[in-house]
Amino acid sequence: MFEGIINARDLGGIRIGEKSVKSGLLLRTANLHGATPKDLARLQEEFHLRRIFDFRSQPEAQLQPDVEIPGATYLLLPTLDVSAEQQSGEAMPEEMWVNLEKHIVRLSFMKIFQEKGRELYPSLAFSEFSQLQYATFLNLILETEEGAVLWHCSQGKDRTGMGAALILAALGADRETILRDFDRSNDAYRPIVEKLCADVEAAGGGWQEKEVVHAFMGVSVHNFSRTLDMIDERWGSLQQYLQDQMEVGPEECRRLQERYLA
Repeated sequence: MFEGIINARDLGGIRIGEKSVKSGLLLRTANLHGATPKDLARLQEEFHLRRIFDFRSQPEAQLQPDVEIPGATYLLLPTLDVSAEQQSGEAMPEEMWVNLEKHIVRLSFMKIFQEKGRELYPSLAFSEFSQLQYATFLNLILETEEGAVLWHCSQGKDRTGMGAALILAALGADRETILRDFDRSNDAYRPIVEKLCADVEAAGGGWQEKEVVHAFMGVSVHNFSRTLDMIDERWGSLQQYLQDQMEVGPEECRRLQERYLA
């Protein structure tokens, strides 16, 4: 889709009931650090980009800053509470997160990292810190009356995938549609995931260690589906979760559907 922006896609064309998401308005990507001049021109002139939501932590964003796009307002909305991990002593250096490919084989054998892989999506869904960031994200999209919006994290898959799931839920998408979009990030990262899984196996690792690679270098659809089950168990549905935790109720969903579905 772009020259220097990986794992980028337009939600346009996704079928929701008898309608489809309009093209060119809802964009999800990895970070914009490597965006080329041609990419910037397209975002500005073709998509008329108005808002950029960055779900990375502040240190992540400082290590690989987004390039500026004229006409688009940039907002940093960290969706993981790094300070809580730092207080518990479980936080990893940001440099390691940015260069995770170099460390993931060794980390896959660590019990604490295996647990992080299993709990990443629930932490995004159940943390009040994360809920506040996603609520801000959704409500600012409601305020954007023209042009495209774009949201991303580092790799454009987990934190970004949660954001896409919430938007699709607000637009009325069913679970199968939400999971299908979430799984598409595996297409972008399949070659590196397969290589690293082979490295893990060569080091003596099994299914549990390879699942860490899938969770952090691709996406774990199994873990995300389990998180949606947890949301259903507590709130009854993803739509009710949006209303109770993010103040995006039926009226807000109706407005989003009128704007983004055709």
